[in-house]
Amino acid sequence: MRYFVIVIALSSALAAASTCDSLAKLALPHATVTLAQDVPAGQLNLPPGAAPTFPGAPPPNFGNLPAMCRVAATLKPTAGSDIKIEVWMPMTGWNGKLESVGNGAWAGSIGYRDLAAAVADGWAAAGTDTGHTETTAAFVVGHPEKLIDFAYRAVHEMTLASKAITAAYYGKNSARAYFNGCSTGGRQALTEAQRYPDDYDGIIAGAAANYPMHLQGAQVWTTQITNQSDGYIPPAKYQLIHKAVLEACDALDGVKDGVLEDPRRCHFDPQALLCKGPDNDKCLTAAQAEVARKVYAGPGASIFPGLERGSEIGWATLSGPKPMALAAETYQYLVFHNPNWDYLKFDPTRDIATADQEIGATMNSIDPDLKPFFKHGGKLLMYHGWADPGIAPQNSVNYFTSVEDTLGGELKSANSIRLFMVPGMGHCRGGDGTDDFDKIGTLDTWVESNKAPDYIPASHKTKGAVDRTRPLCPYPQSAHYKGSGSTDDAANFVCAAQ
Repeated sequence: MRYFVIVIALSSALAAASTCDSLAKLALPHATVTLAQDVPAGQLNLPPGAAPTFPGAPPPNFGNLPAMCRVAATLKPTAGSDIKIEVWMPMTGWNGKLESVGNGAWAGSIGYRDLAAAVADGWAAAGTDTGHTETTAAFVVGHPEKLIDFAYRAVHEMTLASKAITAAYYGKNSARAYFNGCSTGGRQALTEAQRYPDDYDGIIAGAAANYPMHLQGAQVWTTQITNQSDGYIPPAKYQLIHKAVLEACDALDGVKDGVLEDPRRCHFDPQALLCKGPDNDKCLTAAQAEVARKVYAGPGASIFPGLERGSEIGWATLSGPKPMALAAETYQYLVFHNPNWDYLKFDPTRDIATADQEIGATMNSIDPDLKPFFKHGGKLLMYHGWADPGIAPQNSVNYFTSVEDTLGGELKSANSIRLFMVPGMGHCRGGDGTDDFDKIGTLDTWVESNKAPDYIPASHKTKGAVDRTRPLCPYPQSAHYKGSGSTDDAANFVCAAQ
């Protein structure tokens, strides 16, 4: 019945293009349009704090946006739902396609920065707050439907509504629809492919937090082992460890450039930095070396991987004096329903099993059977930074491999799913690696041509200026130096097996 209603709504929308203000009266299933506004070029006004910044990111700049139609709506698929969405549609120069953008952490706000980037490039764009406005997990208390909205329903409902809104405004369906997300957005991306395979033609999943019960368990565990003894590593020593890792392993890929092409080839032992006298900033105590070893190892292969060598600069994310809020709140509110739960009593084997039983079916997105998504030509582009200090990069490798195996191996899956591991990149962006690359353009070309990308051109910028280019290679290939020319020029590298 739901599908029938949506089809009717789309059919009505396709009758003719609409003015923006007329969309205020657009009839959508269990939805109310709350804003339909023409926005002149460069004159978008958002409430203070609506577009929060993240560490290392420039402040949002909406001055370069084209004239657009901005539509906001509230979706209530259940009595307990309150899902806010926005759809931005350029008045001229539309490329005929829709790009939906994902969220980070607990969401709670619409990704205006990502909407702006999409519209500036000619896309119609859609985003959601996932059904709440809180920045912590406290929103789940007494609101089970809000948890379901956050976990998977809000993005799907946004997708249906945004397609109808876009069709109504332009008088025709979007030629293609794509989803683009990283971290929580990466989980949303894989959730869409698994639960709603017909929603999108192509999906981008970056640094996917798709195994949250295990991921957040591993994050809690990392802080626990850091603070249970005298092994806490002060941030002043992160650079010490990172430098030692590079000295030991940087040249393994044939190029000394401050980046590990595949850190799994590096077996640096933190014991090499043991103090030979009193503790100081130039060495590690035995307890600190043991903590570093455990951070690399993780809580166990069957639970979740550890962080890779090369990620040390960002260890404050998980190895600080208290747990990452997202991780602790997952267990406080979603698993044990106790805001006073003590992370120091965490038992990874016992408590992660409890988490899987309690909420795993709702939150985990690990189903490797993507055949329904691929059957209609859907393409999945995954990426992850090898130096990610928050989500172990091997998690993406593990999921990618599980999909390959389910499809019958690399030859049968290569034109449906590709994984690009980014040497030196941190969580979704940043770091010493070539973290700047055209994800959505690569995916669109792949979908339109039905030819998977053999590599993705990528660059690194310092103060806005490109100072290095490299090809990003489809896993398990990596970039190999040809032996001559600048090692900062992508033309001197080739993608090949290790």
